[in-house]
Amino acid sequence: MKENIHPNYREVLIQDLSSGFKFVTRSTIQTRETIVHEGKEYPLVKVEVSSESHPFYTGTQKIVDTAGRVEKFRQKFGARAGGKATTNTAS
Repeated sequence: MKENIHPNYREVLIQDLSSGFKFVTRSTIQTRETIVHEGKEYPLVKVEVSSESHPFYTGTQKIVDTAGRVEKFRQKFGARAGGKATTNTAS
């Protein structure tokens, strides 16, 4: 294999921000933060959802504010979003 062309494949610590769950795995992801875990320093990767907090794995359902999303869309795009789609027909 050629030298100095492959990413650094090393142990990293993944931290789930919603549950505080942490686990060590190997990855090439680039990080700026490090953390000490069980006496060893690891690069830190923060994620919002992992198997510890994902509804599919936990069996719990979170309520999503879809009405708020629709209202944000209407405020942002207003009347432009309510028009009919037009098609170009070449004669």
